[in-house]
Amino acid sequence: MSQMNRRRALQLLAALGTAGLVAGCGDDSEPESAAQLSPIKIGLIAPQVGNLKEIGAEIVNGFQLFLELNQGLLGGHPTELITAEEGDDEKTGRAAVDELLKQGVLALTGVVSSAVMFGIKDTVEQARVPLVGSNASPTNLQSVFYIWRTSYVLDEAGRALGRYLRSLPVSDGPRRIAIIMPESAAAQDVLRGFRQEFGESDPRIKDPVTWTQNFAGTPGKTAFRRDIQAALRRQPDGVFCFYTGAAAIEFIKQLREEGYSGPIYAPGFLTEGTVLESFKDEKDVVGIQTALNYSPDINNAANRLFASAYRKKHGSSPTTYAMASYDAAQVLNQAIRIAGESPSAQDVNLALGKIGQIDSPRGVWQFNQPRTPQQKWYLREVQLDGQVLANVLITELATLG
Repeated sequence: MSQMNRRRALQLLAALGTAGLVAGCGDDSEPESAAQLSPIKIGLIAPQVGNLKEIGAEIVNGFQLFLELNQGLLGGHPTELITAEEGDDEKTGRAAVDELLKQGVLALTGVVSSAVMFGIKDTVEQARVPLVGSNASPTNLQSVFYIWRTSYVLDEAGRALGRYLRSLPVSDGPRRIAIIMPESAAAQDVLRGFRQEFGESDPRIKDPVTWTQNFAGTPGKTAFRRDIQAALRRQPDGVFCFYTGAAAIEFIKQLREEGYSGPIYAPGFLTEGTVLESFKDEKDVVGIQTALNYSPDINNAANRLFASAYRKKHGSSPTTYAMASYDAAQVLNQAIRIAGESPSAQDVNLALGKIGQIDSPRGVWQFNQPRTPQQKWYLREVQLDGQVLANVLITELATLG
């Protein structure tokens, strides 16, 4: 069966199975008195403006989808989801947390920016209200008791790709890789993981890293050009990069405009979400290989339910951002139930540590000691799925975490 036909078959199967699966989405142990349990509030922190607003929208979509498939309940409690603007720095992040805490939320979720996650760490810990983060997860966010994450640790994307590229036969892989990244803490995490697995002294990655500006908004049409030119003067036959959203779109376009036609490798954020829709010439992106913890065509029951329901509601395939937020809701659903009929924030936090394996659209995973997922990472490649560009699952890379 061709890759395209296989994907179409999975989508049709998902559509046919959704109605029956929705009834099984909740826990079979849902108490009969669920409607009588007290209402609760969950605070979701996400950017609604700026360069990361599309990721913020995906996070909101994923959490809301879980609620819709579970009659608006978490742990049997009618649940109100309250959103707050994340902004792009410590000050705006703390303001969002303070706003939600004043409204009496039982738990927090969301957070896209690593800078914001660092900025709110102490506030969350002092408030003793659990945060089940669904995106930002910097490597050095450690010694936390109330912060959990359903996404990943950023160095893992670099580790997965570093291990993969190192394993390629010399005849198949690049001999000289240009590393191009924005000056940010997140990029440093990705780079650290990549070098760790590839080999610090490997001559294929000996060239200095080309650091570009880290744009909070949409970069200009020539924003990366000078840095790309500097990197290409070393004549690489492979590029490893790390960009998301509007910056990813402009970086890829400007890289191709400078004449580079070789392979591009990156954490999956480079081609995630609406990025691929921005390319009229598929040759600019077809063949880009990325590592991520999720692909919409993973074939398991949880993903058939999630992906088909998401496509039906939003008219597009889900992203890792939506999936991780959906899982954050799933995790809170289990923890709140474990915490009992009148849970406090501290009860929910303790219950989070008692959750075992999560049956997720990405595949089964569980929290490790640092409160992040132990999970599979996948290699994906941009291909044409009919007339639509898509991140097609190629193979499993590693289990990390």
